[in-house]
Amino acid sequence: MTTDDIVPGSGNVFRDFGYPDADVRQAKALMGAQIMKILDGEGLSTRQAEARSGVSHSEFSRIRQAKFSRFTIDRLMVILARLGQEVELSVSVHPRPAHEAVAEPAHRLP
Repeated sequence: MTTDDIVPGSGNVFRDFGYPDADVRQAKALMGAQIMKILDGEGLSTRQAEARSGVSHSEFSRIRQAKFSRFTIDRLMVILARLGQEVELSVSVHPRPAHEAVAEPAHRLP
């Protein structure tokens, strides 16, 4: 492999794969990763997390499996809050480069 074969990423793997909702997917993945980090850091099972937060164990199970499609960003924020976290968001808005036209994704992740 040469340096000519290396393509730099955008910082958002979902954008790199051409998903039209890449920014939403990235935000969900980042929040989901934080939830997993809290559960791991405190040694909580999904059942223990349910007892502590009132959020169903099946939701924590989906988060552990990185299945975020059924979650909204605000739902993930609520879950973080119920785990005793304060969520602070930072948003930057700028025009997309012309070569990043919103189109159907080239690849679908399960």
